[in-house]
Amino acid sequence: MNYATVKWFDIADGPGVRVSLYVSGCRNRCKNCFNPETWDFNYGKPFTAEMEKSIIEALAPAHIKGLTLLGGDPFEPENQLVLRPFLEKVKATYPDKTVWCYTGYDFEKDLLTGKKGDPEVTMHMLECIDVLVDGRFVEELKDLNLRFRGSSNQRIINVPESLKQDQIVFWNGDKEL
Repeated sequence: MNYATVKWFDIADGPGVRVSLYVSGCRNRCKNCFNPETWDFNYGKPFTAEMEKSIIEALAPAHIKGLTLLGGDPFEPENQLVLRPFLEKVKATYPDKTVWCYTGYDFEKDLLTGKKGDPEVTMHMLECIDVLVDGRFVEELKDLNLRFRGSSNQRIINVPESLKQDQIVFWNGDKEL
């Protein structure tokens, strides 16, 4: 897997100060995507063991609330194979830090049904994610007043509660996930 960039102190992609990993590779190709260079799976640099270690170390300070994955699309099957073990390490090392993830895919239709790669890998990834912002960016529904999303069709999902209750539970911002 390649990555486009890492933002070591990001305040735009989830609550608090976060470390954000922008992965490369996306088949959604949303019109007026803010990161079209990340559509190419070969864009950027290889995600090495050294970069993984650097990110895990960067999450250590108390003022860092967690990790955010975006891109590209973390749920492209090629990316899932690398991100699953990485997320498992992050959650094992920092069980109180939150993981946010952005995907152009739909939680129920694409991810829970196993349409995006190996269903077991996808489920393990979801079990490591606290909040998922799902859905393609739709230019016609763009709204700059929305918190943590670009268009009104995108949803902010509390993943642990959704998996537990077997229904969509939205993150409403009252609990810092």
